[in-house]
Amino acid sequence: MKKTLLTLAIITLTITKSFAHYLWIETNPHGTVGQEQDIKVFFGEYTYGITEKVNGETFPNVKDFTLWVIDAQGNTLKLQTTAYNDYYLAKFTPTTNGTYTIALNNDNINVIDYTQYDFGIFKTHYHSVAKIQVGEHPNETTDFNKNGITIKDVSKNKDEVKLQVLFKNKPLTNNELKIFVADLWSKTLKTDEHGHVTFKLPWKTKYIIETTTKEEVPGTYKGVDYEFIWHCATYSIL
Repeated sequence: MKKTLLTLAIITLTITKSFAHYLWIETNPHGTVGQEQDIKVFFGEYTYGITEKVNGETFPNVKDFTLWVIDAQGNTLKLQTTAYNDYYLAKFTPTTNGTYTIALNNDNINVIDYTQYDFGIFKTHYHSVAKIQVGEHPNETTDFNKNGITIKDVSKNKDEVKLQVLFKNKPLTNNELKIFVADLWSKTLKTDEHGHVTFKLPWKTKYIIETTTKEEVPGTYKGVDYEFIWHCATYSIL
């Protein structure tokens, strides 16, 4: 009996961790005009130290993403990516000073049936954001996910991070937002009536922010019916 319970616990943990995977972007938050910099896309769970292999079992399921750069004037540039061992790499060279938003979107993921885990049949929509500041005078990042959830950096000073969570251009209120740091450290906040959260950065390290929501609208994708859409957005601070 004990062995059976242990096996069930391990299976549950594996399923939970697999489902909790997310895409995130890493890039130098400070850029220089005329200087090329790397933009990397990872899939896994940062706080657990999991970065999936590009040719592994799970990363291929979410490889059909698009990656964009949006400058302070709203001009967009689609980036091309190259697969490496455990990330996809894009290159970008800023041409002017300002705040650049790096945005990933992936609405091309097959329907998943998790009814046996009491979660239902759903379609996944991943989104991820990062920020590159070139020169002084930072601005807010750009909302580049009109059909799903996104995280905007609306910080006014360097001592405190202020983010806004939007869903289809509207503030998402009373929604959980998780802050992940390495070695299993995390903190959960909730957005206010304007979709905002504020927090300090106590350590000089990498932070991955994640927020999710369920869109209770059924549909069909590639001939397969689903009950709802599970939206997931991340924002990285390096």
